[in-house]
Amino acid sequence: MGLADRRIAILQSNYIPWRGYFDIINLCDIFVFLDDVQYTRRDWRNRNKIRTSSGPRWLTVPVLTKGAYHQMVQDTRISDPSWAASHWRSIELSYRRAPHFKAYEARYRSLYERAAGLSHLSAINRLFIQAIMVDLRISTELLDSAALAVDATKSNRILEICRRLGATRYLSGPSAAAYLDLDAFAAAGIAVEWMRYDTQISYSQVHGPPYTANVSALDMLFNVGEDARDLLVGADCHFTPDHASGTPGTSQ
Repeated sequence: MGLADRRIAILQSNYIPWRGYFDIINLCDIFVFLDDVQYTRRDWRNRNKIRTSSGPRWLTVPVLTKGAYHQMVQDTRISDPSWAASHWRSIELSYRRAPHFKAYEARYRSLYERAAGLSHLSAINRLFIQAIMVDLRISTELLDSAALAVDATKSNRILEICRRLGATRYLSGPSAAAYLDLDAFAAAGIAVEWMRYDTQISYSQVHGPPYTANVSALDMLFNVGEDARDLLVGADCHFTPDHASGTPGTSQ
């Protein structure tokens, strides 16, 4: 990016996200949490996978959804505080033989103890996202979409957030290809870039091959340690400039 460029990404918070989520954050000047939108069930907001000796396993944060069909992500509350201890036990059992687990064990045990006392999903997600950012040495500025108070929906809202923050580039995940108004972005002088994950480098994982990509970034930290930073997609990674040219890539 040039000196005048400002790349922004806008995504909902996810629970202990996969490495691709952090690839996007790392490539941006500003990353905006879009948690004042409707919570979606059976999605990445409250769950993710870890790698175990018997294959990938879901870890799901229990949330209150009965009768709350239109609640926002930021308003979604936890239904059972015992989830944190259970998740930590699963992580410990799965990764205790990983080469770098000991280096992170005390830190993440403490984070799970803190998470047990949090009442809202957004706060839990951000606790872990910010912790993983520290361990990956990512310094991107984080903002909340709710604080920007943009009165618009879907593509128009994304565009207005970009305008307010002085974006020259908007880096999007693949799923937004279904609704982004590319003509409106072009008229505003904001280039839309589509994230691809073709250039992700695999790494050795505890429990052996085959390599499993679509798991929490904790897997990368525990297996690779401080060198996990070097596995993030670089600034020269390939972006698809037009979603019509093909599927932008695999993601959560």
